[in-house]
Amino acid sequence: MWRHIVSNFLTVLIVLLVAVGGLVAWAQKQYEEPGPLARAVCLKVEPGASFARVSEELRAQGAISSAYIFRAGADYAKKSGDLKFGSYLIEPEATMQGIVEQITSGGPSTCGTELNYRIGVTGQQLILRELDPATGDYVEQAKFDPKTETPPEGFAEAAGKADVRLRVTVAEGATSWQIVEALKSADFLQGEIKTVPAEGSLAPESYEMKRGSDRNALIAEMEKRQAAIIAAAWEGRASGLPYSTPEEALVMASLVEKETGITEERTRVASVFVNRIEQGMKLQTDPAVIYGVTKGQGVLGRGLRQSELRRETPYNTYVVAGLPPTPICNPGRAAIEAALHPDSTPYLFFVADGSGGHVFSETLEEHNRNVAKWRALEKAAPADSTNN
Repeated sequence: MWRHIVSNFLTVLIVLLVAVGGLVAWAQKQYEEPGPLARAVCLKVEPGASFARVSEELRAQGAISSAYIFRAGADYAKKSGDLKFGSYLIEPEATMQGIVEQITSGGPSTCGTELNYRIGVTGQQLILRELDPATGDYVEQAKFDPKTETPPEGFAEAAGKADVRLRVTVAEGATSWQIVEALKSADFLQGEIKTVPAEGSLAPESYEMKRGSDRNALIAEMEKRQAAIIAAAWEGRASGLPYSTPEEALVMASLVEKETGITEERTRVASVFVNRIEQGMKLQTDPAVIYGVTKGQGVLGRGLRQSELRRETPYNTYVVAGLPPTPICNPGRAAIEAALHPDSTPYLFFVADGSGGHVFSETLEEHNRNVAKWRALEKAAPADSTNN
């Protein structure tokens, strides 16, 4: 009898163990396999939030099938105590294992609200926008110039939240003085910038920031990136260029940057300057003359005067032959590549075509005709605008 009881007990125990093993295997499969999420969602983890609360939020958003399995997996991986606050973009079919790794590793928020401080050539803007996880597009919430405009209602509260992503974006063609002056107005940064970096030494790119980051550390990162860009481009440069150092190439890139913002024109503009140097012609580029007038400190805001075009300064390329002594702005990667890989063309001249681009020519006679067309368009523009 006892033998029979023991036998039955062992049988039940084995069945239970098999069932438990199967349950564990099923739970592990649920934890590691692609999840049920069909469209990306933004998970906001508030400071002080518990893992239990986050797991329920994920289940409510349809990102996981079981809050219990999610918590059990995190406990087993010893990550349930590592929850980091922030906003996380949860991709479609994300695994529970991947989500746990994502929300416990921390780092910059990947969705939610972003505050982008954009430093341009003519000014700066604070842009507050929200990521739509379903489309991956940012929806603009507010935009204004912090130096000249009052923040819209509710801006301070929205921009001050702990999980807001902070970004500084520098436009191609901004001068070092303009960048430094704009950074002084970024109240989410700290630290005094005592000297303006060398012209051309700052990379016009987008920089992820943290609230309270040091301005000088950001400047150092800009310099580091620009140095790496010019070094790599110089290493792979075309042969036969009329400049012998990376510094001269950077000067050329700055001229190209200020002459055109159209991508496909940059290598053509560079070819004109190269051709003129090789033929002993003066570069005759207005942006360089303007830099000699403003020293890069702001926008001229008017046309050049004849006296300025005749005055001999190191940057007056109508009077002085060759390249200016320094860059006239901070050129972007594309302009640097164009300066070091110019097109092979016969062009010696170019002028605006009235549509935002330029028309190129080989001879002075052809160029003069193009200039006459451009001046006619300039004269007609005010009349056209009054008729609209």
